[in-house]
Amino acid sequence: MSKFYTRKGDDGTTGLLGEGRLPKYHHRIEAIGTLDETTATLGLARALSHSPEVREILTQTQRDLSALMAEVAATPENAAKFRSIDQTRVVWLEAQTDSLSEKTEMPREFILPGETAGGGALSVARAVTRRAERRVAELLATGDLENKELLRYLNRLSSLCFILELAENQFEGKETQKVKNKA
Repeated sequence: MSKFYTRKGDDGTTGLLGEGRLPKYHHRIEAIGTLDETTATLGLARALSHSPEVREILTQTQRDLSALMAEVAATPENAAKFRSIDQTRVVWLEAQTDSLSEKTEMPREFILPGETAGGGALSVARAVTRRAERRVAELLATGDLENKELLRYLNRLSSLCFILELAENQFEGKETQKVKNKA
């Protein structure tokens, strides 16, 4: 039976896909961790969602994020081997967002997350996705990543999470609450 631990990280480093290890506090490892949080929060949202359409979109998105995470975790010389997030995946996200937008009421004001468990989890996933986007943007800016489609994917994913939250609330028959300004 295989062990669930290797003890290799006990020295404060983490291995990459390829040769080499980085300190656990390195900005690439921070990005990988944030991407891991993103897919975990999407998994929670999928588990709490009642909409079959939302669950299916989230399943595919989690698969994409696993591929995206592999590319980020790869050494520069190995990154191309793991590249599967490209313009077609970004277009797929846009298509999902556009399709849901046609059948979901869009608020004209800021909203209060939490009308449904699934919707609330999608709001958390959106916020974590934005953080992952910032981490990947840093890797692109420092030259640690080359594939700009990763950033575009995460940008579109955060938008998709917002519309998925609205769609989930609507599917469950709950009106999304708006922020009311005190006059």
